[in-house]
Amino acid sequence: MTRPALPDAPGFAAFFEAATGHRPFPFQRAFAEAERLPAVVSVPTGLGKTAMAVLGWTWRRRFAPEPVRAATPRRLVYCLPMRVLVEQTRDAAVKWLHELGMLAGHAEFDAAGRLLRYDPWAGDGSGVPVFLLLGGDVERDWDRLPDRDAILVGTQDLLLSRALMRGYASSRFRWPVQFGLLHTDALWVLDEVQLMGSGLATTAQLHALRRKLGARRSGSVWMSATLRPDWLHTVDFEEAADAPDRLEPGDPDRADPRVARRLEAAKPLAPAPVADPTNARQVAAWLLDAHRPGTRTLVVVNTVRRAVALHEALARALRKAGAPPRLALVHGRFRPGDRRAALEALLAEPGPTGTLAVCTQVVEAGVDVSADLLVTDPAPWPSLVQRFGRCNRRGEQPDARVAWLDGEPKKLAGPYRLEDVEEAVRRLRGLDSAAPAALPPVTAPHPATAVLRRVDLLDLFDTAPDLSGRDVDISPYVREGDDHHVFVFWRAVGDDGPGPAEPAPRRDELCPVPVGAVAERVRKKGARFWRWDIHDRAWTPVREVVPGLTLLAPAAQGDYDPALGWLDKPGRAPVPVVPPPADAAPADAADADRPSLAPRWRTLAAHTDAVVAAVEALIAGLADVLDDEDRAALRLAARWHDRGKAHPVFQEALVDPPPGGPWAKSAGGMKRYARPGFRHELASGLAALQAGLPDLAAYLAAAHHGRVRLAVRAWPDEPAPDEPAPDDSGRRYAAGVWEGDALPETDLGGGVRAPAVTLTLAPMEIGLDPVTGPSWTERALGLRDRHGPFRLAYLEALLRVADWRGSAEPAARATPGGAR
Repeated sequence: MTRPALPDAPGFAAFFEAATGHRPFPFQRAFAEAERLPAVVSVPTGLGKTAMAVLGWTWRRRFAPEPVRAATPRRLVYCLPMRVLVEQTRDAAVKWLHELGMLAGHAEFDAAGRLLRYDPWAGDGSGVPVFLLLGGDVERDWDRLPDRDAILVGTQDLLLSRALMRGYASSRFRWPVQFGLLHTDALWVLDEVQLMGSGLATTAQLHALRRKLGARRSGSVWMSATLRPDWLHTVDFEEAADAPDRLEPGDPDRADPRVARRLEAAKPLAPAPVADPTNARQVAAWLLDAHRPGTRTLVVVNTVRRAVALHEALARALRKAGAPPRLALVHGRFRPGDRRAALEALLAEPGPTGTLAVCTQVVEAGVDVSADLLVTDPAPWPSLVQRFGRCNRRGEQPDARVAWLDGEPKKLAGPYRLEDVEEAVRRLRGLDSAAPAALPPVTAPHPATAVLRRVDLLDLFDTAPDLSGRDVDISPYVREGDDHHVFVFWRAVGDDGPGPAEPAPRRDELCPVPVGAVAERVRKKGARFWRWDIHDRAWTPVREVVPGLTLLAPAAQGDYDPALGWLDKPGRAPVPVVPPPADAAPADAADADRPSLAPRWRTLAAHTDAVVAAVEALIAGLADVLDDEDRAALRLAARWHDRGKAHPVFQEALVDPPPGGPWAKSAGGMKRYARPGFRHELASGLAALQAGLPDLAAYLAAAHHGRVRLAVRAWPDEPAPDEPAPDDSGRRYAAGVWEGDALPETDLGGGVRAPAVTLTLAPMEIGLDPVTGPSWTERALGLRDRHGPFRLAYLEALLRVADWRGSAEPAARATPGGAR
């Protein structure tokens, strides 16, 4: 059927109906059409908060009156809580934009309208792309499009770690780019915040600090069925300034028959008649008796171990069944492809025998599924409210029912605080209906075990590890307790372990696993895990496991099963390997320079002209968030960013260069630098300072690969110069640049010639130098404090994006040479 074309300026009601096929509820219209977005949205589960947020932002960005459009950020950052699935939220956004004719990229759907494949990079680049944040080594990702409207969907683990400049499952050299883009020109929508734990206080603090530290065009919307505004009250959060407006369904919504049907949906509630709910065989036997053919039964338990045990008990009981229901197991410890297959089994229409799905908390938010029979472990009251919302979701299943497993709370509480579960059990005993209208409100305060302070955020702006090689631990700000994760992938490696050429993991390989589970495995004899060392360019054995690490394990170790996920006890079968692409590159390193490789040779002047042109395009496209100082600094930094590539160490690393140069891009490959750890951008920043450029331009030039930022210092174990300084004094050195290094006069394109210069590393010293002035660190910290961390990182991101785009431009006439 042909989709009717939208008018040039559709009202929100027509826009919403074109996307979803039904008219919006009054509260959904109120959200989209408000002069100022409500910061707090309290709406019962199942009424369409996701559609409200996604389509409300899209309409405000594209079709609202001009003042609203101008105030609406380019990026929608949709953050889902811990232990949930994000794929269905992404799929819904893709489908809505597709129906509107506004989707960037290419999407394929099956006959039932389910998304099969989506590539946000396909097509002509128009429309709104939707990105799923999964981590891993991704060359083309959402952070390459700062000047485009875009939607980013992810969990609090991956999003908050990036918002704290310590991105889990991400290259550390990309941290500043993603930090800058997540805090500038970005609207955060935080869904089901009652499940976020200490991450909720972090989002409130980040919002307040963005206001206080000068972030531009950013905002937050906190959504929940059980939200209390006082949960957001933190040391810097001021309700009048940060959350002045609140939205919840009103009388017009309750008068809508569709809303009334959902609020009063039949959901009789009773304890399950199981003698011992901790016994998987007993629970499985009752479930098979209670399940009705042709319907969906959904079981939600509190731990992955319990879910796997119950799934296996059901599978054993069904082996001799003539027409068994479809079994599904859904939890958070799967690789993306296996997780998607499990989710599809859960969401598929029940056939004649029905579906019996065993899940953990991952279905509490972000999954639009409705069961005829919902069975749940006791859990904290906010979690139970979410689970009840997965039964008879739209009030159209007259025989729906909810059962809770009435066992000893201590044995069933899993990761939750025992007192919270016991309080919820007391409430359950006094209820006989789980309909939204019958449920008591959430009254308990939301505990914040760790609160991010201003000084903490400023300290996190420095991405360099400490002298012991460790990073600041941000995990208490992401979530509390022991439920932190690392990301594991498997490769077919021999007894000697992975070699240095072993490629970095792609996102389809990564499996999130609790830190404690991997730490316990590491302590066992024969277990092996490796992490990449950016300085040694080697996979090194892991002895200590901390949150956010990306770890390689041998497939023969048997830690994972595609049908069951991460295994508490290794299996006998090797893990099926998700093969990396044939052209996959080795993992990034401190002195790696992959961006300097190109299909054709390009001179430094030609490449610089391309980057300057890319900066000009960004400046034109982002005129509404940049000021004159930003523009001037970006232009200067773009012109000088690769000045250091004229350094002999860089030019001598090029393989078979043609005559001419100096070259910025090599089509012949590159050798390891003669000086380990050499960074051309440090030479660029020092040369810019010595040429009298403003501190901001020099800083951006030095920081454009994410390696040289707040401090200039030698890498760990970097060898000292083997030649004395010209004046026979002790020779300073850092990142392969030595005191007294000479850069020749160099054409920087655009009619700019940089004069020959002898580099000094005096700025790496603490204090005021009589010739060079303040130290590099003093200048960088001054920039951070004057411009604010968000704006400074945003400018870093824009120059980095311009460099990526300038590098992708086809080269001007290339001189034939030693390309390999």
